[in-house]
Amino acid sequence: MTRHAIRRDPRAHWVLLTLTLVVAATALLFSGYGRHEIAPTAAPATRCPGAPDPGFDSGPVLRQDPKTGGIAAGRMPSGTVALTYDGGPDPAWTPRLLDLLKQHQAKATFFLTGTQAAAHPDLVRRIRDEGHELGSHTYTDANLAEVSGPRARLELALTQNVLAGTAGTGTHLLRLPHTAGAASFCGDMARAARQAMVDGYVLVTADSAASAADGTGVRQFTGSTAAVAETERLLTAGRGERIQYTTVGAGLGLPGTTYGVGTTAEWRGAAVVRAQQASRAFADAMTWFLLAAGVITAARLVMLFTVARVHVKRVRTKRSRRRGAPRFPPLTDPVSVIVPAYNEEAGIEATVRSLLASTHQAVQIIVVDDGSTDRTFEIADAIDDRRVMVIRQPNSGKAAALNTGLAWAHFDIVVMVDGDTVFEPDAVFNLIQPLADPRVGAVSGNTKVGNRQGVLGRWQHLEYVIGFNLDRRMFDVMECMPTVPGAIGAFRRDAVVGVGGVSDDTLAEDTDLTMALCRAGWRVVYEESAIAWTEAPSTVRQLWKQRYRWCYGTLQAMWKHRGAVLERGAAGKLGRRGLTYLLLFQTVLPLVAPLVDVFALYGLLFHGAGQAAAVWLAFTAVQVFSAVYALRLDREKFEPLWTLPLQIFVYRQLMYLVVVQSVVTALTGNRLRWQRMQRTGSATDVLEDRGAVRT
Repeated sequence: MTRHAIRRDPRAHWVLLTLTLVVAATALLFSGYGRHEIAPTAAPATRCPGAPDPGFDSGPVLRQDPKTGGIAAGRMPSGTVALTYDGGPDPAWTPRLLDLLKQHQAKATFFLTGTQAAAHPDLVRRIRDEGHELGSHTYTDANLAEVSGPRARLELALTQNVLAGTAGTGTHLLRLPHTAGAASFCGDMARAARQAMVDGYVLVTADSAASAADGTGVRQFTGSTAAVAETERLLTAGRGERIQYTTVGAGLGLPGTTYGVGTTAEWRGAAVVRAQQASRAFADAMTWFLLAAGVITAARLVMLFTVARVHVKRVRTKRSRRRGAPRFPPLTDPVSVIVPAYNEEAGIEATVRSLLASTHQAVQIIVVDDGSTDRTFEIADAIDDRRVMVIRQPNSGKAAALNTGLAWAHFDIVVMVDGDTVFEPDAVFNLIQPLADPRVGAVSGNTKVGNRQGVLGRWQHLEYVIGFNLDRRMFDVMECMPTVPGAIGAFRRDAVVGVGGVSDDTLAEDTDLTMALCRAGWRVVYEESAIAWTEAPSTVRQLWKQRYRWCYGTLQAMWKHRGAVLERGAAGKLGRRGLTYLLLFQTVLPLVAPLVDVFALYGLLFHGAGQAAAVWLAFTAVQVFSAVYALRLDREKFEPLWTLPLQIFVYRQLMYLVVVQSVVTALTGNRLRWQRMQRTGSATDVLEDRGAVRT
């Protein structure tokens, strides 16, 4: 035990996890904002119901008069057309438009959307380098008439940052989204326009078709493939006329409509651009990851159900052979049962007496008291039966206690159990039957939760049935069993001795031993009819400690036996099947689950509660179907199913955080203390309810 108590558990990683989740949430929010998933605005009516507000019909280019504070308007001189394009840049049409303008030696003003500019910085630089003019079309093409003042300022500021970060340029030119000429400016839209002019922007609207009939004015195009075709018709039609196609600033002779920015502004802008690119990449990656995880999880369920069915057929075949001409005769050899115990006074007597009541009477029960500080030794020693041997040793850990029991074992078949486990009368007999096959070196029993009265107990009961036992059926069929649980397992004594006994290299000595046996060429199988009742943690704190130890120990064992991936035979099956399965479904997917939950919360808030509810109901339905199938296979009642939907919001997250804690502990090289659970002797609760307790 002391070899795993070198340093304290890490704590700083919880701060790191919190920061990671905050960064992930921020990235999703930033990406969603740019994609109109958060606070989208509706397009207003294209024309005012009446006349536009005073001043807006005086010209297509408007700014605040510095002397009077009113609106100063400008129009293009005769023979001059300012080509203006809203939105983009977009790889689908911007390059074609630039090629067309270059071919006709025409210049234009591009009112860019900040999100698109950040997504395609090379196109922004090409627009600038080819002599065209840059203007703002807000960051998200937002209707500024609908938004608050801070939101409007944010839209414009983000666009300025993007232009600075992509082209080293700032602009005074602005076209308000969803406007098309003077007729659009009344009410809230006019107020938004005035505020923009107060903030120093030159507002560019457009001339009507009638006003531009003489080849003069500001022409407005909405960026698209159609705009390219329309521009080509315009430029081709005006080729023989003396019309200058130019920018807004050049046409009006306005100096400084665009301007260079300083180094600090460029750095700040580059940070905004990279933040948007990173946030979009993260959101896209999470979408693809969720899709892949969903497909993998669905494939896992299909595989579990299919393989479980195969396992059931095998079990039925074995039972029919036992009734007819069995492949192997029933195994009645004597058995040594090793019970390592540390402070197990609450349950040790029930454990030993349930073993003594076994239908397989040829048993030697070895209780190894590992330096208990309570009455464990006295209670065990007081059991008056010649088949019970009680050994006391200084506290050395569970692995050492099992090895001590192994040294005192008289028989070739050894059953290892926990000191809080209660056994069905036929459990030992059924457990050892697969050892009649000389290829089998170990057998996993069927562990069930005894204290399942509360919600936490029911959740663990469902986990044992759905997760552990259903997985063991699959591992049995695929010949890659990674764990014979410490609560109930049978072994060939010479097989255990052949791999060096029970190692204390990991905190999951049962997993370590099982993997070592597989690598030594032994088959490890699952016997569902060998039922033992164990006491599950009754508090969240105890549950955390137990699962933390299990998960960390399993990671240690996986790392220790990683070489099995490259080996052949039984070892290769363990490595390429068992270890891969554990790595994917018990490490990688749980490790990123907190990010998935953040993504799910984002979807609930911004993709609509109906869509989120549909996904949750589908997920819950799959879980319930899996639970029903697993409970039916284990001949369990369906009553605990009502707790399953709640499990998704509490228990699942707790188990994922256990994985996070364990992985960080392993990566940082910390050693984990032995986490012992406080026993209450409640493993017999279910048996008492059934009136089946034997004393």
